[in-house]
Amino acid sequence: MSVDSRSTRRSREGKATLAPAQVRAPSPIAPDCAGQDFYAIDAGLKQLLALYLPAALRLRLEPYFVRLGVLAGGRLDELARTADRMGPVLHPRDRFGRDEDWIEYHPSYREMEAIAFCEFQFHAMSHRAGTLGLDAPLPPVAKYACQYLFVQGEFGLMCPISVTDTSIYLIRKYASPELKRYLLPRMLSADPAVQWKGTQFMTEKTGGSDIGQVETLARQEDGMWRLYGEKWFCSHADADVALMLARPEGAPAGTEGLALFALPRRLKDGSRNSYRIVRLKDKLGTRSMASGEIKLEGAVAYPVGRLDRGLKQMMDQVNLSRLSHGVRAAAMMRRCVNEAFAAARQRVAFGKPVIEHPLLRRQLLKLIVPTEQALSMTMAAAAAMGDAEAGSAEAGQVLRILTPLVKFRACRDNIAVATGAMEVRGGNGYIEEWVNARLIRDAQVGLLWEGTSNINALDVIGRAVGKERAHKALEVLLRGRLTEVDGLPAAFTGRLTSALTRALQLAEWAALAPEAEPQARRAASALYHAASAILLAWEGTRDGADARRALVARFALEHRLTPKDPLEPEAAAWEEPAIAALLANAPVALAGVAPLLAP
Repeated sequence: MSVDSRSTRRSREGKATLAPAQVRAPSPIAPDCAGQDFYAIDAGLKQLLALYLPAALRLRLEPYFVRLGVLAGGRLDELARTADRMGPVLHPRDRFGRDEDWIEYHPSYREMEAIAFCEFQFHAMSHRAGTLGLDAPLPPVAKYACQYLFVQGEFGLMCPISVTDTSIYLIRKYASPELKRYLLPRMLSADPAVQWKGTQFMTEKTGGSDIGQVETLARQEDGMWRLYGEKWFCSHADADVALMLARPEGAPAGTEGLALFALPRRLKDGSRNSYRIVRLKDKLGTRSMASGEIKLEGAVAYPVGRLDRGLKQMMDQVNLSRLSHGVRAAAMMRRCVNEAFAAARQRVAFGKPVIEHPLLRRQLLKLIVPTEQALSMTMAAAAAMGDAEAGSAEAGQVLRILTPLVKFRACRDNIAVATGAMEVRGGNGYIEEWVNARLIRDAQVGLLWEGTSNINALDVIGRAVGKERAHKALEVLLRGRLTEVDGLPAAFTGRLTSALTRALQLAEWAALAPEAEPQARRAASALYHAASAILLAWEGTRDGADARRALVARFALEHRLTPKDPLEPEAAAWEEPAIAALLANAPVALAGVAPLLAP
């Protein structure tokens, strides 16, 4: 039975409940995911949390995952729809004509902030004890699982959440003791009356990807640093603390002359700092969150770390943000898959639900495969981050290459998956009343923030492979996973091994051959697909696992790593049984999957 959204009310927990007198007649319009529990229906996430989190910690966190799943499909989803329509408004002056610029947000956005920064304390959960009732900071796998669930309801606010989290990281790592005492108690607080949120301002008119062109000037005046210039694309424009790069007066040109500064919105006496939000950007997506242009007019700022290492220090924040973007892309793809299933199972065409039509079933696999790949890769990167924080140099190298790999490929796949999910819904998917249009708009920014596809592919191939040789640590991890794969046909694991070998060879060639730069994206994609296929196969063979993840590994191997003749008729006997298993809402034992993996 379908229910019009206007006849649905929400409980305090965010669950959808029906007003009995307002139940509608069945509708020929397929429903969306509103009211679903996004944690309960995500078998892949639950399987990987069981794999990567200690059992006791996972059980402690289970109520919070459940709460986030209910919120993401319920109250958070409802708020996000409103905040997307009722975006922020800049007020340049107060009523007395003073340049006290401030941004007005709709109450829906403020309620989402309360969920994120007060109830769940996303910004602090990896930095201090006390969040989610734990006596220690959350490990990266748990933090990113929380982000993954939240983003399925609201994408735009994850930018302020992430940059506050990463700004805290930089200040803790590089700031002077005095600056830490000034900023960290406020930034780590969950009390909205005390809390300072963070952000990063990097882009200028002259310097986006080419950050060495930054023109913002830092000058010492009367014993303090003041900043002059403009920042061109500033998301979370009214944050309480902004980390930014500026060139100290007399410093050399290029990236070597950049220093990292912390810019408070208000000075210690409570007055506004000397910078203005000139205007807000009218963006394609992330409309709930304010992005603007900033003019610095002698604003007081505090150096963070060494003045001659600003870019190197800020790259820590950039890389953390890149991984968060990969998690966000995985989350948005999951929402798209959920939306596609909601439409395909209930939309009827030509006498039967569209999910029963063979061509549509094949198209659904084009959404499922990249979604599961992204989940596997982001959780592997999060696990590597946890091991690196515990002191593993090898895990640090794995994280070094997985971070730009995930940012590059998952964000690109998100575009195709969002478009495919819209097509499953049909014409309604193009209408702003449905969530598909917002998912498509929001997906685009993943190609731009924290580096374009070209920048991230070059980081993978030119630096992580060519200079730091980080692919060697990734190779050790993946070959180790292959030795742990039991119960699958030897020919299939042999093909995975061969794909990894060839992907590594391609990456090395692209990194070292002078003429190979134009192949960086192709090489990075190959490495991503080979790594994700091996991880999926490994995950599908763990004790008690749903072995369907190994089927996804074969789809990745066949359709993303194996050459095809576009003019050759294709009717692979294994595919339809594999599609049926993946579309069914039930796990499959390893014995049922293994025959579908044979050549």
